[in-house]
Amino acid sequence: MAKPSIQYVCSSCGAKAPQMLGRCPVCGEWGTYEEEVVEKDRNIGISRYRNIDKKATPKRLQDIVATDEMRIDLHNGELNRVLGGGLVPGSLVLLGGEPGIGKSTLALQVLMQQGERKTFYASGEESVRQLKLRAERLAGNAENLYISSETSLERILEQVKELEPDVVVIDSIQTIGTEAVEATIGSLTQVKECAARIMEFAKTRNIPFIIIGHINKEGSLAGPKVLEHIVDTVLQFEGDRQYMYRILRAQKNRFGSTSELGIYEMRQDGLREVTNPSELLLSTAREGLSGIAIAAAVEGVRPFMIEVQALVSSAAYGTPQRSSTGFDGRRLNMLLAVLEKRVGFKLLQKDVFLNIAGGLRVDDTAIDLAVLAAVLSSNMDIALDAATCLCGEVGLAGEIRSVNRIEQRIAEAQKLGFKRIIIPADQKGDFSRFSIEVVPVRKVTDAFRLLIKA
Repeated sequence: MAKPSIQYVCSSCGAKAPQMLGRCPVCGEWGTYEEEVVEKDRNIGISRYRNIDKKATPKRLQDIVATDEMRIDLHNGELNRVLGGGLVPGSLVLLGGEPGIGKSTLALQVLMQQGERKTFYASGEESVRQLKLRAERLAGNAENLYISSETSLERILEQVKELEPDVVVIDSIQTIGTEAVEATIGSLTQVKECAARIMEFAKTRNIPFIIIGHINKEGSLAGPKVLEHIVDTVLQFEGDRQYMYRILRAQKNRFGSTSELGIYEMRQDGLREVTNPSELLLSTAREGLSGIAIAAAVEGVRPFMIEVQALVSSAAYGTPQRSSTGFDGRRLNMLLAVLEKRVGFKLLQKDVFLNIAGGLRVDDTAIDLAVLAAVLSSNMDIALDAATCLCGEVGLAGEIRSVNRIEQRIAEAQKLGFKRIIIPADQKGDFSRFSIEVVPVRKVTDAFRLLIKA
């Protein structure tokens, strides 16, 4: 083996350089370059994955027989949905999230829900006693769960060979290292090499692995970008730790869609699946209160109703404040400009505060109309009809643009007992089969006339 050389890799985008750089010329981030040891191997051209046929010949696409991937039911409906129907044998799943958000709790709870399946939890962050205390707090069957506190990848894989479990969790990829490379545990070289060796082991043994990863201060997964390319699925576990709700999203999924969404409620005895988030996110005491509007939102392919709260008051200082929680602040400023220019409400000398109830962050532009309705309601101190909900994207000209999955939004509003829903007039579809009143509007002013008249 040749003498190893040194190169520098950007932890944000994976760009390489022969020397240390202060700013990455590819992604523009500062202070992201880290040292990496490169070991030149004579067999560098040989595929790492042993189960790939090295004598494979090209085949016509129509001659290939496609079969559905076998799935392991994890007995967790939200996680099964996000994974695309269950865990695929031999797959490698990366689960990331902020510290304390519940990544380890979710992984341990899922293993304890497997019943007769043999599962293995290897932790490089906690001792077996700490894991025992956490397992006692969670509801589940730990009879076939094996745990280990280990930071050596070689020893972890040896334990997996001896146990032959059905599902393996490694917590976390930044706390384990391999003896194959001379680098500090948690470095770019170690993280990349460990992930590649775990992937090789998972594919050859047909054992699914779930590895937990840390995130950086920007909120993206820590480590080299190649880590996300190696794994089959990347899951992001997010939420405000001050609230009880957690959201599980798929950022990458080779075996399913990335548009699915899982919602959990953090409780003392672990994470509880939220099968109907609309009923939990809506307040029952909103009737008669100004500054509250209900929006029919969709996250991924899942519709639910959210409560948009706004507070408009006279500016106490010279410069009015614009603050939003759970909603893009730049989009709020744009919507306020539309409200002033197209509707005629002067908010230059007033503070505007916006909040999405429940601690959720919503990126669906279909809640624009509800945001403006809540601001209008608070500014005029007039309560909106509690049995009316809204959906529609607002353009710069004050027009209400069509949104996707409108029938799912209407069906969700009808199921929750709403009497009326305001939708864009350009929305196509047959809504006569719904018992809820569907009111199409073209402009923001038309929607406001209906709301104030009600």
